[in-house]
Amino acid sequence: QVQLVESGGGLVQAGGSLRLSCAASGRTFSSVTMGWFRQAPGKEREFVATIASSAGNTYYADSVKGRFAISRDNGKNTLYLQMNSLKPEDTAVYYCAASSYYSGATSYTGRYNYWGQGTQVTVSS
Repeated sequence: QVQLVESGGGLVQAGGSLRLSCAASGRTFSSVTMGWFRQAPGKEREFVATIASSAGNTYYADSVKGRFAISRDNGKNTLYLQMNSLKPEDTAVYYCAASSYYSGATSYTGRYNYWGQGTQVTVSS
């Protein structure tokens, strides 16, 4: 079992920055692949970024590449998403997710078997 709790969401103006955190517990954090996803109103959940369990390989959605950075601190069991140059279209509920059976960086929602409750990010124009 892995429990995930996101924090750090909020309201920010376009061009601003936010850093999301995801605290994990219940399983050796360093052994699970982690990812960030988001869901805007009326849209399906979409992939944002992923980081592999130990090697630290990362992969990003084209829409956030160059603006967002995913990282992990295995000593603190915490996942981060640094979001810079935010745009109104980044407005969504952001979810962190963990895959206990897939070790590589992956964008496939179906490979993640643990999810947090989400944190709202709102970017005003």
